[in-house]
Amino acid sequence: MSLLENKVAFVSGGGSGIGRAVAEAYAREGAKVIVSDVNVEHGEATVKVIKESGGEAFFIKGDSSSASDNKRLVEETVAKYGRLDISCNNAGMGGPAKPTGEYEPEEWDRVIGLNLSGVFYACRYQLEQMEKNGGGSIVNIASIHGQVAAPNSPAYTASKHGVVGLTKNIAAEYALKNIRCNAVGPGYIETALLKDNLNKSMMDAIAAKAPMNRLGTAEEIAELVLFLSSEKSSFTTGSYIIADGGYTAL
Repeated sequence: MSLLENKVAFVSGGGSGIGRAVAEAYAREGAKVIVSDVNVEHGEATVKVIKESGGEAFFIKGDSSSASDNKRLVEETVAKYGRLDISCNNAGMGGPAKPTGEYEPEEWDRVIGLNLSGVFYACRYQLEQMEKNGGGSIVNIASIHGQVAAPNSPAYTASKHGVVGLTKNIAAEYALKNIRCNAVGPGYIETALLKDNLNKSMMDAIAAKAPMNRLGTAEEIAELVLFLSSEKSSFTTGSYIIADGGYTAL
């Protein structure tokens, strides 16, 4: 039997990168997957890939920074598949590169609005539904910068630290309700976003910061998310697990 047989799983930011890899991993293990993204083309492409591989998936457009959209996403998931068992709250952004003293308030608000408030909004309505189900598993995508600084990215660092704290709070509050909540902290991952914005020498320099001397892959992060989403991790909640090639070990 597959790890997620008969489960309904939701992925935000599922149109590309880590989100797409997570959605594909969920589907491979038997889940019915709801893929959400602000980019319709990318989200529907993920669904197409899943279906072509024999999986089941459905796309719903949604803005993860919106409380009302997060509520609607849960409602439409339940309308489609009857329940919600697993959520991976992955949607996020980096924001502009500036030191704290030069960061504009509206830039701060935009990053915090998606990366932290958006995760809260998602969890708020997912938890409500999971209680009705009698349990569930939430995995929030944080970052290594939920633990260490990212100079010139104050909003990103603050938001990811916040995601880790929120995750721990949820885990403590819902442990006796059969709902687990964990966070994953990816290091530098070779995604289209990175490749589109950095040249090879810049990517090599980033890779060299980790003892493994390479970038991670979206699929490697997806395997960790899959573990935390499944009953293989049934005694794991409130954890913040880093996958960074050793970057934060130094």
